[in-house]
Amino acid sequence: MARLPYADLNTPERAPLVQRITTERGSVLHLYQMLLHSPPLAEGWLAFLTAVRQRLDLPGDLRELVIIRVAHLNGAPYEAAQHVPFALKDGVTQQQLDDLGDWAASSHYSPRQRAVLALCDAITRDIHFDAALLEAVKQELGERQAVELVATVAAYNMVSRFLEALGIHSDDPR
Repeated sequence: MARLPYADLNTPERAPLVQRITTERGSVLHLYQMLLHSPPLAEGWLAFLTAVRQRLDLPGDLRELVIIRVAHLNGAPYEAAQHVPFALKDGVTQQQLDDLGDWAASSHYSPRQRAVLALCDAITRDIHFDAALLEAVKQELGERQAVELVATVAAYNMVSRFLEALGIHSDDPR
């Protein structure tokens, strides 16, 4: 249960942004309904996370693997559940999703995916990490996608921390 009530979507101040979110995302998810307590925050969040999810060169399978891995590491089930359909659509297998909790012991990840997941774990768990992890990712992805990967991991750490700080879950009544 959320620690704060969800914002009222039926106010004149929020109406344009509610319409935009509905157009872009199909509906106003619990996350956005909480963010709508502050329309400027919700608007900036929407623009930033839309760029991260839809406008970068980082391959979708890698993006979704790290988003779900961040959610697992941070204990954010809402975040993980929201991204499973995207992961499957972008080529992540159900077996990979099932093994993500202990990906290092699984044989179902490519060397590229392993490099990405190792960096994701280090950024999320340790913040400061061995430069060799980033170098391995750079060798696999190039500099642009390495930067995009780091930004994606950082962004979704922000998402999971926001969700868990406010107790946002998909089964919350609104």
